[in-house]
Amino acid sequence: MDEIIIETGEIIFNIDVMLAKRKMKLSDLAARVGITPANMSVLKTGKAKAVRISTLAKLCEALDCQPGDILEYRRAEK
Repeated sequence: MDEIIIETGEIIFNIDVMLAKRKMKLSDLAARVGITPANMSVLKTGKAKAVRISTLAKLCEALDCQPGDILEYRRAEK
């Protein structure tokens, strides 16, 4: 039997783009969302392995945006 390997892409957080559009500092966003600036930085840099739906909802509320405005899926290169 042939083995099928599916390459998965990655989810990119475009928080920096939204911060620039809203003229907001990372520390201000962290305070509004209720997480530490260090944890917000982990999200912003894409180093997070997971994010709570409640945190995503708070990000959207604070940035006045939709999840698709800050999340992007990039396919794996073949």
